[in-house]
Amino acid sequence: MYIGAAYYPELWEESEIEKDIERCGELGVNCLRIGEFAWSKMEPQEGVFDLAWLERIVDRLHRAGISVVLCTPTCTPPRWFLDRNPEVRQADPTGRRENVSSRCHTCKTSGVMRKKNREIVEVLARTFGKRQGVIGWQIDNELFNYRGGCYCGLCKAAFRRYLEGKYHTIDELNRRWGMSRWSLEYGSFEDIVPPEPNEWRHPSLRTAWRQFQCEQIYSYVAEQAEILHRYSDLPVGTDMMPNNVLSYYRIAESVDVMQFNHYDTAANLDVTAFNYDFLRPIKQRPFWVTETQVGWNGSEVAENGYRPEGNCYANTWLPIAMGGEMNLYWLFRTHPAGHELAHGALFSSCGRRYHMADEARQASEAIGKCREFLEGSRVTSEIAIHYSGIAEHNFLSAPLLKDFSYRREMIRSIYMAFPHYNTDVIDLPHSLDGYRVLISPFLSHIDAQTGERIRQFVRGGGVWIVGPMSDIMTDDTVKYTAAPFSFLEEFAGSVAEDEYPIDNDVFTAEWKDGTPLPISRCYDALKPMPGTVSLADYRQGMFAGASVITERRVGAGRVILLGSLVSHDALRRLVGMAPTADASPNVRLVRRTGAKNGMIALELEHKEGYVVLEREYRELISGRVLSGRVAVNPYEVLVLQEEAPNI
Repeated sequence: MYIGAAYYPELWEESEIEKDIERCGELGVNCLRIGEFAWSKMEPQEGVFDLAWLERIVDRLHRAGISVVLCTPTCTPPRWFLDRNPEVRQADPTGRRENVSSRCHTCKTSGVMRKKNREIVEVLARTFGKRQGVIGWQIDNELFNYRGGCYCGLCKAAFRRYLEGKYHTIDELNRRWGMSRWSLEYGSFEDIVPPEPNEWRHPSLRTAWRQFQCEQIYSYVAEQAEILHRYSDLPVGTDMMPNNVLSYYRIAESVDVMQFNHYDTAANLDVTAFNYDFLRPIKQRPFWVTETQVGWNGSEVAENGYRPEGNCYANTWLPIAMGGEMNLYWLFRTHPAGHELAHGALFSSCGRRYHMADEARQASEAIGKCREFLEGSRVTSEIAIHYSGIAEHNFLSAPLLKDFSYRREMIRSIYMAFPHYNTDVIDLPHSLDGYRVLISPFLSHIDAQTGERIRQFVRGGGVWIVGPMSDIMTDDTVKYTAAPFSFLEEFAGSVAEDEYPIDNDVFTAEWKDGTPLPISRCYDALKPMPGTVSLADYRQGMFAGASVITERRVGAGRVILLGSLVSHDALRRLVGMAPTADASPNVRLVRRTGAKNGMIALELEHKEGYVVLEREYRELISGRVLSGRVAVNPYEVLVLQEEAPNI
């Protein structure tokens, strides 16, 4: 278990670095992430490499018992290189090149930039691939299609080749995108101009451009990962941000460990939990949190504070409880200069400890007490929730509902219904083996392979809860014409006779037993086919008497189709499984099983809560034996290991 921070030794005199190593010991910091922005110090002149200073730092940290995650510095090439090769800088839609003023400003298509990246990565890999103290690699920093992507000539040409490779002929692209509307047909691939940010352009074009930019990043990561794997057996990752536009599953094809950065505010730890339930299933190894804020965010000004007492402690524990093995803060010591002077840290620029640092130390000590339990157990789930990268792209290009955010709706309306259950949040490529229930709301596109996988899952005994607004578009962000869905009507045994995709309060519904059913967001009037039953009906509005939820048995399983967004209570009713334990809504429960069995209870909302234990548990942080109704204090963490029964 690693607790630590990002550290930038290139900024400090060696005497200060020695003091910082001592400060690591004070807080129980056992891992630092270094090197991500230090290219100019690694290569001060073209072809002149100096890594001796970095070798000394790694060795000194190792002697002090501090492990290192070493980063490739390709996010910030030296000014001398960018000035000498201006064509490697991103271009905006007018052709203006990005200034050399911050970071993440290079073109991912440029062959000159790619060649230079490979050179510095190979030098690093040769030097540190087998070095003691290095435990893993991070590629670049927070890769994404910033500013809408790069609009240089190379990227435009590559985009057209990408489209030609996907559609083969311009007639096929025009057909699949429906370009005859408004007489927008292209005459050739050379006619296609990338969409500008915030410009009202065709949704299919916007989706394709965004996906192309992501494709450039996938290959960018893959070529660096190949070099690192050539010289090192250590796990390789790249620190990703909290969305699925840049597909985590595509990145996972090249890397060994999922790395994640988040800056969720104190009030949003439940959102953070969603991210961890998404990260955990991707790889068969624990994920790493490579950045999270200690107290507040900031650039030239501080923001997103304040964290109430105990919040940093809970934020440190949360990834470890949910299946991770690393939590690193951004950052260890506030920068004395530059763009992020106002950002929080464990220590100030003059080396004085911020008060939140004590909570990091307390968490490190508490995690140490629970190490045997944590390493002897894992998080497994019988409920999976689909969170799709393709849906992210579709709804970014065509939200359909006013002010609709796919990610926000997934978290608030679906995921937060299950704080006391283990859930895996998965993308379409993920296997469905081992799950009893699959929930697929707002899953705009279901490809043929995923559809067949779901059919087999249901026939084998699984329960599929699908909708609303699922299976309604192609991956080109185009609606279907034969029916509202590609295959859902046939498989769910329900015809969507009418649709009303506007959120208002004219519709009400009730279960078949007469119990009110809260619904919202969008409304489909469903008509069950023979063999399909209605579980709930509209009772008011133009759809009165039509079904809003239907159920069909298929093989040994069931398909439950939702015509509207239902409440948290309704979702739990449809799932039909018992929670890990009874607990207050502000307490998240994580069941852990293996050589050690038990659960972890975390209070995430800064208020009193409770958990009801139906047997005796040993609380490993305090050593208490607990059972019955147990109070959980604000931001308290209870690590509950099952007590062996008396014989």
